[in-house]
Amino acid sequence: MAISELQVGLIGAGGVVVVGIFAFNKWQERKHRKQMDALSSLEPLGSSEVPARVADDRVEPVIGGEAPVRAQPSARDVKEASARRVPPLLPPEVDERADWVVRIEAIEPVVGGRLLQSAAQHLDGIAKPLRWFGFSDSGNRWDVIDASSGRSYHWVCVALQLVDRRGPASDGDLTRLTGGLQRMCDLFMAIPSLPAKAEALEQAAELDRLCAGVDIQIGVNVLARDVVFAGTKLRGLAEAAGLELLGDGCFHARDELGVSLFVLSNLEPVLFAAEEMRNLTTQGVTLTLDVPRVADGVRVFERMMAFAQQLADALNGAVVDDNRSPFGEKAVGLIRAQIEQFQGQMIEQGIAPGSPLALRLFS
Repeated sequence: MAISELQVGLIGAGGVVVVGIFAFNKWQERKHRKQMDALSSLEPLGSSEVPARVADDRVEPVIGGEAPVRAQPSARDVKEASARRVPPLLPPEVDERADWVVRIEAIEPVVGGRLLQSAAQHLDGIAKPLRWFGFSDSGNRWDVIDASSGRSYHWVCVALQLVDRRGPASDGDLTRLTGGLQRMCDLFMAIPSLPAKAEALEQAAELDRLCAGVDIQIGVNVLARDVVFAGTKLRGLAEAAGLELLGDGCFHARDELGVSLFVLSNLEPVLFAAEEMRNLTTQGVTLTLDVPRVADGVRVFERMMAFAQQLADALNGAVVDDNRSPFGEKAVGLIRAQIEQFQGQMIEQGIAPGSPLALRLFS
């Protein structure tokens, strides 16, 4: 008997429903098993012994014959199951002193890009930076996930930065993250491991106090004496000293990794722009050193002061502080000592000046 198109369609729809129910049941089974594992790790009241674990597979009693031998899992099966259940170590880019970390286990592999697209819908309004990582089983490494990531992952790590120069993460940030992640994970049949919020908020407040105590910037001004500075000459001197004009309207002295060591900006409220430097004039410029963001603060400060004096000599200007007082050797020596003191305090707290962690905290 020929099968009509309607019957074929019904059979196909039935198959989709069965597959969906099976996947949902597997997700629920994994979720309940994780809860039971957590409960089984607790010591029973009134007993110091942990009860023997009940086998998952039931073996029926046999009368008048030998009991069937249960098939033993292969070494490969054990290794793969263990790899799926044991979360990998954190990505090397993540630091639990400064990040609130959430691990996510997916029942079926999820595409990193699709995960981030969903996150954009469910995690709106979080003020602190979020970073995403997916663990590659084949490469045995963590990959950075962005919107274009096409790889699929069983394990995903989300890191919320607890502190930056705007202050510590708020209870609202953590609440939005936990709620949004739970909704997102429900869509992908994944299970997030959410740490305690209260401890994270205390940690963020303490780290913010530490950062506030060592967050200093050194500013030096070069002022015109009689004739304003011409933009073309100013640009030539800056580029000859290795500084680059970037999109923020400032000239940057950068290291080999592209990190800014110090910045040259206009003292007047006009940003530097390459196409306008020919017609620009100014009464002065400011050089700024961000102390926590450089590895060797004293060396960078001395380089910045040497460049400031070079500008002053070439443009007939004067090197002064914010009170327009000339910089003498005594003032320079005090600033050197201050830089050494604050960077030493950072090192004592385990935050190396100029390190990736410092660059994130002081951004």
